[in-house]
Amino acid sequence: MPDTSPADSPDARRTLAAKLNHLFHTVHPRDGGEYSFEEVAEALRAAGGPTISATYIWQLRKGIRDNPTKRHLEALAGFFGVPPAYFFDDTAAERIDAELALLTAIRDTHVRQLALRAAGLSPRSLNAITEMIERVRELEGLPDTTEKP
Repeated sequence: MPDTSPADSPDARRTLAAKLNHLFHTVHPRDGGEYSFEEVAEALRAAGGPTISATYIWQLRKGIRDNPTKRHLEALAGFFGVPPAYFFDDTAAERIDAELALLTAIRDTHVRQLALRAAGLSPRSLNAITEMIERVRELEGLPDTTEKP
């Protein structure tokens, strides 16, 4: 069962807890599961970062604590591979979230194979493939992913 909290609600989207939850849900180790609070705390200590406990990370993620030091946020950002601005600037966070979504999609072997096989096709052929994919998404009840200008 997924770990949900009030920080996962749409109204809380831009809170520190929501941003941290999004990173935990999106950035995974090679085995595919989420990092544990202990793994993150240990990695930060091993990297010479500030001392931070697994419990404190849990509290930040749940929104129980919401005022970490700048050093803690920088360390967490470094661990998850995002710039510290992710936690301070909502515009930067939205851009980074879009990049993370792309990376997550590319991690899927089938998506990656499809993209690699499409490389080199003409724009006309790529448009035809895109239309087919959108129709199949529609048939399967998936949301429209086309970007509106």
